[in-house]
Amino acid sequence: MGKLVRDRIPEIIRASGRDPAVRLLGEDEYPPALLDKAVEEAQELRSATTAQERLAEAADVYEVLVAVAALSGASIEDVAALAAAKRAERGGFEGRIWLDG
Repeated sequence: MGKLVRDRIPEIIRASGRDPAVRLLGEDEYPPALLDKAVEEAQELRSATTAQERLAEAADVYEVLVAVAALSGASIEDVAALAAAKRAERGGFEGRIWLDG
């Protein structure tokens, strides 16, 4: 079973002397593959153990968010504006507030 990868990954694999099996996803295949990639990257972020690893994984999550926004006909700036509006209405996470039950 395969997975969605960044655009240059096949090129990088070829440069290492291997021959990757690749195909372009159809319009109906891409959205679920992108959402699966979001889950994969979020899990990798959760598994990161150092600040440097977390930052690298956060960058991967960010790249997927850019693609999700584009798929929705929006930009990452649109996502940031929506996040700012939600922050103004509901706050952020700096307070470290845990809600039991």
